[in-house]
Amino acid sequence: MKNWTRKALVLTVSTAAAAGTLTAAVTPAAHSRPVGPVAAPLAWHPCEPPGGVVVPAGQECAELRVPLDYGDPGGRTVAVGVTRLRTDRPDARRGTLFVIPGGPGSSGVQRLAQKGEALRAATAGAYDLVSLDPRGVGSSTRANCRISEADRHLMTLRSWPAPDGSIAANTERSRRTAELCARNGGPVLRSFTTGNEVRDLDRLRGALGERKVSVWGSSYGSYVGAVYAQEHPARVDRLVLDSTGDPDPGRVAYGWLANMAPGAAERFPDFAAWAADPAREAEGLRLARRPGDVQPLFLALARELDRNPKVSDVPGTPLTGNMLRQALQNALYGDAAFAPLARLVKAAQDPQGRPSPAPDLARPMPDEDASLMVAAICNDVRWPGPATGYARRVAADRARYPLTAGMPASITPCAFWKHDGEPRPTRITDEGPSNVLMIQSLRDPATPYAGALKMRSALGARARMVTVEQGGHGMYLGNGNACGDRVVSDFLVTGKRPGRDTHCPNRPGAAGGVS
Repeated sequence: MKNWTRKALVLTVSTAAAAGTLTAAVTPAAHSRPVGPVAAPLAWHPCEPPGGVVVPAGQECAELRVPLDYGDPGGRTVAVGVTRLRTDRPDARRGTLFVIPGGPGSSGVQRLAQKGEALRAATAGAYDLVSLDPRGVGSSTRANCRISEADRHLMTLRSWPAPDGSIAANTERSRRTAELCARNGGPVLRSFTTGNEVRDLDRLRGALGERKVSVWGSSYGSYVGAVYAQEHPARVDRLVLDSTGDPDPGRVAYGWLANMAPGAAERFPDFAAWAADPAREAEGLRLARRPGDVQPLFLALARELDRNPKVSDVPGTPLTGNMLRQALQNALYGDAAFAPLARLVKAAQDPQGRPSPAPDLARPMPDEDASLMVAAICNDVRWPGPATGYARRVAADRARYPLTAGMPASITPCAFWKHDGEPRPTRITDEGPSNVLMIQSLRDPATPYAGALKMRSALGARARMVTVEQGGHGMYLGNGNACGDRVVSDFLVTGKRPGRDTHCPNRPGAAGGVS
């Protein structure tokens, strides 16, 4: 989520050494006096199933009122949806664990519904598990820009260049989207920032009556967790950063998008090996005899679909080259998605086939979701303006990373975005308690290893990092590496971290060992 160097912080150590260090932050936080902003008590009630996900028995939801603008704490408020799953072992409880979802744009209610029971078991009931829907998401206050339906498809929001590499259509679409958001989004849309999510999390901590909380942040949520710990170091007990991007405050989301090109290139060989495995023959999903033949096949098919889009089973939505490329991006997040991608490729190759693109590719996003997706990446940092050489960067990126065809370097609405004042992202530093554990895939398509090393370097002695050989995005309780899961769970339960940065081999489902 590599043509990047793999030196630096991954050290080979013995299992005995890895059992090592006890972090300083081991004092139970359950009944301490709250500090900082205090919100009204929360009125908990059973959750409505979010997005069709089954909610575990006992998961509760509530509404937290927070200032629209923390600079005007007595002014207008907005609603933030919050959720909890209390420990099933009260005698083992040591505090509260914030589960911070990724995105930007993912729902904490849904995340806890998906991961809550597994997390409660993995941490032996040590925590009440708590999460929130960030502003603009799910049950929280939302906003919209009134973006046209044609501009709300994932392929257009991601600004895939035209088949010939042109970004003229992307530029015009980005301009009009930014103008619509400036005209229609209002102060609510402008409040969709990492800074406000961090402030809302601290308001939630106060409402729960907790002096300290532990944190597990995944993907973008790991950046939110790192910022929370930077801004409130005395309020974080144990911090897990899972699948982490480069925290450079001058780039943030702009840099994260750019890093997806090398990330996809580094992850693709996992799919190629799977797709060329003889075991795929019986499944009808073998794409080539040799792994090295899979990428040329995929690129040739995408170019053919650029020229001649193929009729799909969704009326009015043909399978295009860029839709196939976006399907690849989605599939690289986890091995479980390899089979659906191979079926899509096979159907596209078959003269009589009718490909079945996934709903998130075939349908436009709701306006509120599309508006959030744009605002959340544009509000935090000032992106390069429209006259700063996007076409040149796209051409270079397409040549170097053909699988992503220049999309990660392309222009977005952020190039035209209007800010309220100058964005000031938080700089992550090595100042603070040594209570951080990072877990990172060596081949992550969304937050590549090289970017995680920059977060690791910024944190210095505050952190340890466990690098997992298993490819994919989202490691803890996510991609099937028992060694990595065990290291994180042990840290959350006991406070013990590896004595040095360590490595977990790719042994899905096995006990595994830190090496």
